Amino acid sequence: MENVFVDTNIVIDLLQKRDEFYREAQELFTLADRKKVKLYISALTFANTYYILSRFYSSDEAKKILSKFKVLVEVLPTTDKIIELVLASDFKDFEDAIQFYTALESSLEAIITRNKKDFKNNLIPVFSASEFLKK
Repeated sequence: MENVFVDTNIVIDLLQKRDEFYREAQELFTLADRKKVKLYISALTFANTYYILSRFYSSDEAKKILSKFKVLVEVLPTTDKIIELVLASDFKDFEDAIQFYTALESSLEAIITRNKKDFKNNLIPVFSASEFLKK
């Protein structure tokens, strides 16, 4: 079973049912539900997703959505070491750096995102959801 990191945008695609991205996100998380892949997200993703959902739903509703979603993923901590790596990195986007180093420090096999250009590296393969589903 592959161990894969999922970026925030894919999570929001699923939970907000974003028209042009929902189907692929749903297929990805269905693989996790069927135990064909193990999906990981950062604690930062969980916090940011709650923030986005709370703009559309009450706090209680947003928490219920996240509680149901939580069974599909494992949430990884943002550690002191990760922040040190981020601060020393040349990433332009601070949040993407946290995501990248969370995946790297957890020895995950790939990152799935819609913003592949933000994860230019040769340490972890980066896929869009559709690319990952095709492989």
